[in-house]
Amino acid sequence: MAPSSTKSALLSFEDYVAYDDGTENRYELVDGELVEMSPPIMEHFLIAKFLEQVLDTEIKRFQRPWLCFRESGVRTGLRKSRLTDVCVVTLDQAQELKGRSVVFSTSPLLVIEVVSPDSVTRDYRYKRTEYAALEIPEYWIVDPLESKVTVLTFNEGLYDEAVFVGDQSLLSPTFPALVLTVDQILAAGELPEA
Repeated sequence: MAPSSTKSALLSFEDYVAYDDGTENRYELVDGELVEMSPPIMEHFLIAKFLEQVLDTEIKRFQRPWLCFRESGVRTGLRKSRLTDVCVVTLDQAQELKGRSVVFSTSPLLVIEVVSPDSVTRDYRYKRTEYAALEIPEYWIVDPLESKVTVLTFNEGLYDEAVFVGDQSLLSPTFPALVLTVDQILAAGELPEA
């Protein structure tokens, strides 16, 4: 998702959650400014959809009181909110937002970002720092550009990093029984031939 900043007065988080410009545009809040996010490219969208389906299946299989969402928001600071590609939250967290915009103020259990050419710095640097500050327990960076998945696990204020490639299965503390390889994830971004 490519950002383009919309200049105006600094918004509070509450202003951001209530903001509606009458369009289908989606925004992140970065230091009080709206940053418009472009729609994901097809490969990015397909990978995020696949991961949401895989995690939904795991949640059902183990009867966890969790929900998996695509493109939900996460408050990352006083005047900051990010849109995640995929996130997993508790049912209680979701209940808190009944009738409200899906922007979580408490830390999801897991956040996944799929890297696009225009989001490399945002996903690897800015979101990593903001998610660590929130103490999000697990953060995956799925990088089709580099053919790898980085699984970050929160540990004493920082993320421990494990990088997976090819036919390696991811190791996920949140989903310890998950059997999923990088190749499977990246293949999800390919359209079948017509």
